[in-house]
Amino acid sequence: MIEADVRVTVSDPPGSVSGFIQVPQEARSILVLAHGAGAGMNHAHMNNLASNLLKQGIACFRFNFPFIEKGSRRADSLPVAIDCSRSAINTAISYQPGLPLFIGGHSFGGRIATHVAVDPPEQVRGVIAYSFPLHPAKKPSVKRAEHLARVNLPMLFINGERDRLADAELLNATQQSLPQLNTHWLKGADHSFKTTKSSARTAAQTYLEAATASNQFINEH
Repeated sequence: MIEADVRVTVSDPPGSVSGFIQVPQEARSILVLAHGAGAGMNHAHMNNLASNLLKQGIACFRFNFPFIEKGSRRADSLPVAIDCSRSAINTAISYQPGLPLFIGGHSFGGRIATHVAVDPPEQVRGVIAYSFPLHPAKKPSVKRAEHLARVNLPMLFINGERDRLADAELLNATQQSLPQLNTHWLKGADHSFKTTKSSARTAAQTYLEAATASNQFINEH
């Protein structure tokens, strides 16, 4: 396993953000994995997700958005977050130029990746969004999906069945209107992949399923 802390240069303050690359032996692809709006790249959820992806032979490049680096609780604007994501992608390419490249992330990070995918770097083969936040909690809407029609890359959204930020009926309808989008539903999981006892699913099973679905998508593209 190759692991390295890196710096990602960004145009907005603070000028650069933290990054972390992990490359397992015999890696077959690399995923630029962005965090959500509530915590940074080293949150337990991100660690668990990356750990399971690595076991599938998927290298991971994680990074912080500027607001996390500055200690702010307010997520960056779309332009700032998109710019940071593009810089992270370019940095990942410079470290592992030979691996097939995919982009994505959890919640806010996955949403930003889909915006990058409207006009992506040529090396990007697809997008994997974990817990895509289709709308705010208790405010069903598809406004955040309007740009997806302009994405020509294959996309995979992996969401929990109990995700309050993605009404299943609305997300399924969105998927049906977009041939480039596939969805995978995690039984009993919420927005953070937490499950209930009644679902008879453990956290380990949920993360493994998400990583396995990711690997299948990557292998197909």
